[in-house]
Amino acid sequence: MHIVPGLKVLYFGTPVVLISSRNSDGTANLAPMSSAWWLNQSAMLGLGNSGQTTANLLRERECVLNLPSSSMVDAVDRIALTTGKRAVPEHKLRQGYRYEPDKFSAAGLTEQASELVRAPRVAECPIQLECRVRSAHPFGDPRPECTAFEVEVLRTHVEERLLIPGTHYVDPAGWDPLIMKFCEFFGGGQNVHPSRLADGWNMPHHLPVASSA
Repeated sequence: MHIVPGLKVLYFGTPVVLISSRNSDGTANLAPMSSAWWLNQSAMLGLGNSGQTTANLLRERECVLNLPSSSMVDAVDRIALTTGKRAVPEHKLRQGYRYEPDKFSAAGLTEQASELVRAPRVAECPIQLECRVRSAHPFGDPRPECTAFEVEVLRTHVEERLLIPGTHYVDPAGWDPLIMKFCEFFGGGQNVHPSRLADGWNMPHHLPVASSA
């Protein structure tokens, strides 16, 4: 039986992304988010307008999308309630946010120079996407409180161990992304069912299917 619970959040499960960007003084900002999806060589990012990352993307028009593995959950969680905005918005103060000017150090992560954008990569993240902002669309009713950013992926960096040997494909059995579902972290990387779509796209996957027993 279905009921209508009036859900407060709709985070059914998306990959966690560490977005690195440049502040106006040239220092690096780093922010975890989980409202992102990809299509072809572009991505759509949903960010609140009160955050430093939104201000940086609107000004600099570039960023890096760093994808952490599930083993990096401690580092991600260390900066979950921090903001790079010196004047912390009132609603974030009520949630327990604090100003943190050096997110990389707070997370225990390392800046790595990018090749095509000024924003740094996160050296520990096995997948890093250098991006350029193509458009920004404020949304919300009655007053826009968020912005949807369309970003173009300029260059993708992937740890060699994640690639299927001899191909340009990521091995989905080896890639274990950190997933956020309803504000909780999940991982595991376990395949649960064969995919007809993968067959239709002739993907070179040979995945062990988890037992339902």
